[in-house]
Amino acid sequence: MKYSLIIPVYNRPDEVDELLESLTHQSFHDFEVVIVEDGSIKPCKEVCDRYADKLDIHYYLKENSGPGQSRNYGAERAQGEYLIVLDSDVVLPEGYLEAIEEELETAPSDAFGGPDRAHSSFTDTQKAISYSMTSFFTTGGIRGGKKKLDKFYPRSFNMGIRKEVYQRLGGFSKMRFGEDIDFSIRIFKAGCTCRLFPGAWVYHKRRTDFRKFWRQVFNSGIARINLYKKYPESLKLVHLLPMVFTVGMIFLILLSLILWSWIPLSLILLYALIIFLDSSLQNKSLKIGVSSIISAFIQLMGYGCGFLQAWWRRCVRGKDEFSAYEKTFYK
Repeated sequence: MKYSLIIPVYNRPDEVDELLESLTHQSFHDFEVVIVEDGSIKPCKEVCDRYADKLDIHYYLKENSGPGQSRNYGAERAQGEYLIVLDSDVVLPEGYLEAIEEELETAPSDAFGGPDRAHSSFTDTQKAISYSMTSFFTTGGIRGGKKKLDKFYPRSFNMGIRKEVYQRLGGFSKMRFGEDIDFSIRIFKAGCTCRLFPGAWVYHKRRTDFRKFWRQVFNSGIARINLYKKYPESLKLVHLLPMVFTVGMIFLILLSLILWSWIPLSLILLYALIIFLDSSLQNKSLKIGVSSIISAFIQLMGYGCGFLQAWWRRCVRGKDEFSAYEKTFYK
């Protein structure tokens, strides 16, 4: 068996159906699918059963412990030479596995990952969110998709790793936020090779509304501080940009109120105009262009607010990772 696709699931049977359907159309066929149901109230077993005659699929149900530990659970039961970790909200193009196979035949790698795109069937909100997560004008320019990156840190929505390396590193840690980046950092620290495979991209739905998207990026900001506390050298100047943007927005708004002038706000409006024009052209939709303004500000300020809150709790008040965030993240 060449590849084992590890997919943790929590209350998303409809998404699993779409993902499994996309797997039936892969041009490369030497793979198995390992579904790990993470204590869901809405299980996807019936969905998986419908694909039993089309895919080499294995379904497991376990108590809720979060995506990282569910991936480890699946990895322990996987048979493939390579483990490919996917989120349940992705859909794969027909040539996804073939692209991975071609890359590995060209130059072997211990670990790898790929970028993401928005599918034409996504809602306008999902397309706007996808734009804000991949655009040059937000933080998309540093998230992958360009070979010029000196180091590519794959994320758990689209991550592959040699099974032997996965086992040697102990898989995903029990970090509450940022466990996928933590794993990527440990891959590099172990001296393993890790590459971006530009052709191995996925359609990634991310969140379906702006409220859920805010929570996602807020948690990402928290994750960056958690990673900094564990690996101080991992914090780069570019990781501070959303926080600087957030503080800058607040400063400009307060300055406008104090001076009773529209001039500070004009900088905000200029940025919004750039987002609107770029997204409208890319998506060929003025409506998505407007929604992208909202998603871009959420993406930057949500991350910035999470970063600032975690910095205050962990760096200033000195709390550890779990006492700083006692609410269960997964449920």
